[in-house]
Amino acid sequence: MKPQPTSCLSNAAEDDISRHPCYSEEAHRFFARMHIPVAPACNIQCNYCNRKFDCVNESRPGVVSEVLTPEQAERKVKGVAAQLMQLSVVGIAGPGDPLANADKTFDTFARVRKNVPDVMLCLSTNGLTLYRHIDRIVELGINHVTITINAIDPDVGKEIYPWVFDEGVRYEGREAAAMLISRQLQGVEALAKQGILVKVNSIMIPGVNDHHLVEVSKKVKELGATLHNVTPLIIAPGSQYEKDGRKAPRPRELNQLQEQLSEGGTKLMRHCRQCRADAVGLLGQDRNQDFQLETMEADPVIDLDAREQFQQELDTKIRQRVISKQNRRNILDENKKTRVAVASRGGDKVNQHFGHATEFMIFDTDGAEVEFVGIRKIQAYCHGTADCNGDKGETLQEITSILSDCRILLSSGIGDAPRAALNKAGVLPLVRKGGIQEAILESVKYGSYFENINISKG
Repeated sequence: MKPQPTSCLSNAAEDDISRHPCYSEEAHRFFARMHIPVAPACNIQCNYCNRKFDCVNESRPGVVSEVLTPEQAERKVKGVAAQLMQLSVVGIAGPGDPLANADKTFDTFARVRKNVPDVMLCLSTNGLTLYRHIDRIVELGINHVTITINAIDPDVGKEIYPWVFDEGVRYEGREAAAMLISRQLQGVEALAKQGILVKVNSIMIPGVNDHHLVEVSKKVKELGATLHNVTPLIIAPGSQYEKDGRKAPRPRELNQLQEQLSEGGTKLMRHCRQCRADAVGLLGQDRNQDFQLETMEADPVIDLDAREQFQQELDTKIRQRVISKQNRRNILDENKKTRVAVASRGGDKVNQHFGHATEFMIFDTDGAEVEFVGIRKIQAYCHGTADCNGDKGETLQEITSILSDCRILLSSGIGDAPRAALNKAGVLPLVRKGGIQEAILESVKYGSYFENINISKG
């Protein structure tokens, strides 16, 4: 039995996303996804993109360490599914555009459907040629599609896309943007009419589309999109935006935009990790290196019954969390709200050292209810074996600025220098391990006690 619906989505839609870590905030803590990199070609150019750059520690869409053939992808998916019992979603998101590699993409999906029938299939696309493949998507049972839509106004779009390429013709400037946008919106509407859940990804680009995304959100919702995911610009090395000196949005700017969209009735995804196109595992916990193709058995045994039993147990855990949440107050007291940052490698636990974190999970709590706010990316304070107490003043200043609205920071460990800097900035750093919700509620009580002691001494 899957968790009961808790939002304005229909029962059928809720059932479809209850095990999908990208569509469901609760599911992302327990269920895993796998991205298969079989689609190297792309038919549009984005000013923020350069898919040639890759390092093992880099996490952004379009990045992979190797491209697989459909046959290799089949073998790897079977190997992962046999070992990773919580794998519930297999998706193709690049490193180029899956529909610019339609034959390889659909061949791979057909192989996955045949060999691991219990996983959900996901497709991510820029939408340029989506309208041509609706029937094939339906036929293969691909019931979740993500479309990246950064603008619905060609005058905005031309600042993002210098060209698109379709059927042997290269289109540039406003004409290219207009064609792309028209195809994208056509695709959203066509998929929604087929009952396929559509998630729209938008990249917030300061000075280009940051104010325009309100219109984008309204339009895609009208056309039937289920979820809108607004993520901060990541400028790839060697991209046009890097050459132009363009900057990513500040976390506070992104949060303000998300709040504005939420107030407008849009259902937002707030736990996106902007994953690589070869990511494996829980969101925020990429285990691709643990599942190398050469280590996979040629024909592993996939116990579908054991997988279903394991995932039903995860369903029960989610349902218990939802019931517990409903039994507490549903609305946070704004006057007593405390914002908490958490360093986590995944698994719904505080389990990462401050110096190794490249992102923080942000939560609000009034001491009884814990509400997930979103993800904030940072530059890691430590690299490799570097001394976390060393002189990294500029990085530390940036981190404290990003966390300036937080009262508490939870991590599995922290050095003396960052501890002192955070304390000075009004952020209480606490070393904790274990479940995130329990750690937050315990730490808020400790923080209140700590403040009272200081007040009495004052």
